[in-house]
Formats: sequence, structure tokens, C-alpha cells
Amino acid sequence: MNVLQVLGSSAGGVVRHVAEVSSDLAGAGMHVVVAGPDDLSPRFVGRTFVSLPITDRPHPRDASTVLALRRLAARSDVVHAHGLRAGGLAVLATRGMRGRPRVVVTLHNLPVGGRSVRLVSGVLERVVARADVVLGVSGDLVDRARARGAAQVARALVPAPVTGAQSSVSVRADLGVPSSAPLIVTVARLAPQKGLDTLAAAARLVRGAAPDAVWLVAGGGPLRGELERTTAGTGVRVLGPRDDVPALLGAADVVVSTAVWEGQPIALQEALRAGAAVVATDAGGTREVTGGAAVLVPVGDPDAVAAAIVRVLTDDAERADLRRRAHDRAAALPTRADVVAQLRATYTDPRRT
Repeated sequence: MNVLQVLGSSAGGVVRHVAEVSSDLAGAGMHVVVAGPDDLSPRFVGRTFVSLPITDRPHPRDASTVLALRRLAARSDVVHAHGLRAGGLAVLATRGMRGRPRVVVTLHNLPVGGRSVRLVSGVLERVVARADVVLGVSGDLVDRARARGAAQVARALVPAPVTGAQSSVSVRADLGVPSSAPLIVTVARLAPQKGLDTLAAAARLVRGAAPDAVWLVAGGGPLRGELERTTAGTGVRVLGPRDDVPALLGAADVVVSTAVWEGQPIALQEALRAGAAVVATDAGGTREVTGGAAVLVPVGDPDAVAAAIVRVLTDDAERADLRRRAHDRAAALPTRADVVAQLRATYTDPRRT
């Protein structure tokens, strides 16, 4: 089977997912070609990569991109596009083709923005609804695609990558965190979707209740400077991108997410695998990932976030119970093998997703 994976300008999580999917599908005997912006090519070493300028908003080059995508689709049995823009262009490119390939679109994010962004996104959602199958990374995206007219819809599986075991014993010492200090950890891209204003407000409240607590934030992004400014004096330390995330999560007394919206949050999957006590906003697909293994609080409510953090930090029994539930929940999370099985069925049988 010849599979064309298509993606546009994307944040790291989507690119990583497509790279894993492409590698695993090739390992399952499929011939995989990846098409996307040229700057993504280093992430697909070992795969046939075709440069395709798919931007994050409408562009005069879109017409030529559709023609190039149509030529690539003519040599494919399946076109699997990731994201609203790539999905819309893939549907347009394959429209009316003789022997048209099967078109699958995975929606990874909820469209957010001003009125013009919402209008364009609404049009694209209706175009994407014409795909053979639409997969959404969270239940709200599935419902949204169905409401836009998609005939075949299912929840996509997006597992966290499996990494080697990392010791958390030396994390505190390496970062200068006293062994007696309560340790809070957040792993997130520092962007608006992650609710960093809620994090900053909650940190001020936690500081008042637990003045010796240290809150480590791992991740990079455009709002790093603003977060450092708004959390000054609260015990928050912004670490930037880290390659020892599992160790950080394993060392935490509580792992916190203040996101405004999530699909299947990778960082929380990693936290569950680390057996961490989790406090998270009930955003998008977060509940679908954590199940009953986290304390979930309303989105945008720093008082609720802070109260939950302080309670978990001070209640040894609840913290231990959350850790136990995290380990149990981690065993039920999807694996990369599950993704291959889902996509094989989706690519070949319109009744199965």
C-alpha cells in the first residue's frame, strides 16, 4: 500500500507524531511518502520526503500546492493529511480524480482566534468533512467534525513516545532544589493554549500557602519571557526545553497542567507513566487521557488549581492514591502498535476505525 502523509507548518508534537506514524507504517510493510514544508525534512530522515509549502494560513501559493499534491496523490492508495489546512488542501487536490485515493484527515487542534480565523476555519472544516474519514484527537473534535457533516469520524490515537528509564534521584540535586521542598512540575509548550496566565496566578496563590514550594516549568515557546516576568518571586523556575522530562516528572510531588485546550496531552501521558500525582484543567481531551487518575479542575480557574495543588502537596494519602491510579491508568494508554492497527483498518475498510 502506498501512503502519502501530508502536514503543514506544525508544532513539535504533530511533527513527532507524524514521524512516528510514518516509521511504524513503513515497518508494517507500507510504502510511505511524507510531504510538507521543507524545514520539517530533518525530522523524516530515512523516509521519502517531498517539499510542499503548506503554511498555517491561506497563501497565494495554495493553488500550485494543490496541483503538486494532486500529482503526489495520483501515485498513492491513501492520502493521510494532518491538520485543518493540510486536510483541506488534500481534499481539494483529490476532488474528481479518476481512481481517487482514500483520503483521511487527522485534526490535531481546536481552531482558535479572532473572527476572521474562525470564519476561515469554519470553511476548512466543511471542506475536510468531505474526506473519507476524519479522525479527531479528542472527543470534542470528533463531535465538531460530525456536526460539520463528516460521514466517517473516530477518535485518533496519539500515544506518548516510549523512552528509556531515567533516574529522578539526582534531579533535585542537579537543579538545586532542596530535598525538603515540595516540588511542582509543569511540562508544556509556552504558548497561549497552555493557560500560562492561569499558571502564573495559581503560582502566586500557592506561594502564599506553601512558601517553600518550587515550581519547575519545562518547555520553550513564544511566551517564555512573559511567563518569567509574571511569575517572578513566586517560586516558579522556567527551565526551557529539557531532554530529561521523565526524570523531572518522576521527581515531582505533583505534576500540573493549566491548559486551555488539549487533544491527547503527551506530557500528561508521560506523567501517568512516571506514576506522578496529577492536577490538570479539564480541557479538551485531558479527561479522556487521565480518566480517574488526576484531580481535574475548571479551565481558567487559578483558585481551583492552587487549592488542588496545595491539597495534594499536604495530603500524603491522596498523593499516594493518585500515584497508584496513575500507574494503573498508564497501563491502559494506547501504544504505537495500537495506532498502526487503527490506521491499517482506517486505510482499508471504510466501516472500521
